[in-house]
Amino acid sequence: MSRAIHLRDIPTRAPEDREKEATKLETQRLGKRMEELFDLLFFAGQNALLIVFQGMDTAGKDGAIRNVLRYTHAQSVDVVSFKVPTAEELAHDFLWRCHKATPGTGEIVVFNRSHYEDVLVVRVHELVPQSIWEKRYEQINQWESLLTCDRTIMLKFFLHISKEEQEERLLEREQEVEKAWKLSVGDWKERERWDDYQSAYEAVIQQCSPKNAPWSVVPADQKWYRDYVVVKSIVEALEPYQARWMEYLENVGELAKAELAKYRIGE
Repeated sequence: MSRAIHLRDIPTRAPEDREKEATKLETQRLGKRMEELFDLLFFAGQNALLIVFQGMDTAGKDGAIRNVLRYTHAQSVDVVSFKVPTAEELAHDFLWRCHKATPGTGEIVVFNRSHYEDVLVVRVHELVPQSIWEKRYEQINQWESLLTCDRTIMLKFFLHISKEEQEERLLEREQEVEKAWKLSVGDWKERERWDDYQSAYEAVIQQCSPKNAPWSVVPADQKWYRDYVVVKSIVEALEPYQARWMEYLENVGELAKAELAKYRIGE
């Protein structure tokens, strides 16, 4: 088991010397690089990419996902949101609804919330006994190992905001017309369980961060810095695959040229 995680000790804001405008420009540069890597992943078809976003209410999951989508093509990416389980989903094991939504090779899937809800919400609200949800950490690790051993690149982001920032964002929703659709008394009720959720997230990050699928804790109080960290992390995770993807595409290209040459000779 890894060392204990204490979210209260991890910053929710950018370093003080980080300049906002310069960081935004760097995010755009990295975004273009990320787009190149996404294209290589799609055309090579050798790996799949699964990106998981988790966070407290108002942490910015939707915004972070929109920023990633700016650099993708509809043909290669899908976003899956996990709400309250349906009757069909409850009739299966807790991983079933997530497993069927995972990407195939050449595809990118983004999870807005995920299988971790079954050790977060389920734990905090005591929807199942502790004896059940306790076992799920290892079941999740085994499932993620299955995916990552079979060509799936998995990136998991916990968007880390402060309790003070969450309150400001909830109040903003009450004032801004364009955000009125997000208003929910449930968000305020969940906020009362802040400490319980923080403990649940700490357990998740501590127990489900193997080398092949670690968690990245992203300071998320400032949206511009959140987006920078996410894009930078994705680029750094994909760049080691570039040479392999390029080699595969070059080999495919040579085979295609040879087949075309044969065809022309046959004419």
